[in-house]
Amino acid sequence: MKSSLITSLVYTLGMLIVVSLQCLFVSVSVQAKPPSKVKYSVQRQENTKKRESLVLPYAFSTDDLGLVFGVGAMASGLYQKQMTMGGTVYGGGETKGIGAGLWNYRVLGSKRFFVNAIGMMGNYPLLRAYSPLPEVYTPAPRPGSNDSSFDDFIQGSGSSNWWEVSLEYVLPWGSAKEHSMARYQLSGGLLKEDKAQPNWNPLTTGTSIIIARQFNRYQQYKNESGELSGAVHALELGMLYDNTDFPANPSKGSSQYIAYSYNPEWLESKEQWDFVEMEVSKYFSLGKNSFAKQNIIALNAWLGYSPSWEVTYDDAGNNLVNNNAPFLEGATLGGMYRLRGFRQNRFHDKAVVYATAEYRMTLDYNPTENIRWLRFLKLDWLQTVLYVEGGRVSPTFNRDTLFSDWKSDVGVSLRALTAGIVVRLDFTRSNEGTSTWLMVGHPF
Repeated sequence: MKSSLITSLVYTLGMLIVVSLQCLFVSVSVQAKPPSKVKYSVQRQENTKKRESLVLPYAFSTDDLGLVFGVGAMASGLYQKQMTMGGTVYGGGETKGIGAGLWNYRVLGSKRFFVNAIGMMGNYPLLRAYSPLPEVYTPAPRPGSNDSSFDDFIQGSGSSNWWEVSLEYVLPWGSAKEHSMARYQLSGGLLKEDKAQPNWNPLTTGTSIIIARQFNRYQQYKNESGELSGAVHALELGMLYDNTDFPANPSKGSSQYIAYSYNPEWLESKEQWDFVEMEVSKYFSLGKNSFAKQNIIALNAWLGYSPSWEVTYDDAGNNLVNNNAPFLEGATLGGMYRLRGFRQNRFHDKAVVYATAEYRMTLDYNPTENIRWLRFLKLDWLQTVLYVEGGRVSPTFNRDTLFSDWKSDVGVSLRALTAGIVVRLDFTRSNEGTSTWLMVGHPF
């Protein structure tokens, strides 16, 4: 019985890791959490090498994509100890894609400037958009609004391409006053020294980062009803303050992110729009017990508003939205990070509010610890997570509207720290069905 359980856990873990290599690139394509993190290097007690790398094939099957095969590769510390590079290529049937990324490259000659660049191109047999056709007056409720129907979407084959470049500056105050990079020593995936987290004060503690990002998205849907494209060529200016104990897997402290995005009417972008957002996260450590070496309560909230969003009406009361972000940007809920029990970009409007709570339990048991042929996974821990989410999109920033008629879901997750990277397998249930997400990194 025990052998069967270990085999099952190992198989699930292996699938979680290999598929997450491909999902790494998808996860970054969704503007759903701060696009920056504290710059750091990790020294694992179990591995004294300065470089970490992983190359694995993978395969998965979904109703939308069919059977897909691919290979992914990642490496950190190749040129600079904090830098990570990765790539993936996959295909099967009508699905095909390729992606590559570079993270946390320190600009030559600079101590505080870092560059990220990532992109992906793909063609898919089935894409869905909860959005009306362009320049068409639509009766209420508009597709994608909070009261819209689950079946009110545009569906067809199409392409999904995106790329972005960001320049980040680590401010010379707080914990980064002397050095722009933090250094962490881990034993079993946890900090070797569990220090008390200092109070919130950006001038004396934590790390503050200014982010300038240029991001591009392009999705095109074609079917018998017409053609819809979600084109974005936008600019974002934001600031992150992180006062957590370990950014990859926080157990104490907090983080805040505030940003302004602007998309001019240029290139394929046919709408001029802007979006303001603020995100906050808080973490509480509950210590350890007989079966878990770490217990964490993690809280997160997000608020966003698009000042440019305008609605006009015809004589029949149908509406047309102007100067709005497309369905895959701005005040959007549903998918990989927020309201995971709903389809990707299920809800979209002028304003948005979202909140979630997670109970993260890092298990004392490691199924690969004594299995020599699995050491290449570099698994430090497994984590089980219970979570609940809630939120809504709204045509107004009115408080009474924002905090009424929320959508919600509940879920469980299996997560692992492997080669210094958190990967997760989320199962989420909502009143619109059950969703499964394989991703890299905590959702916040």
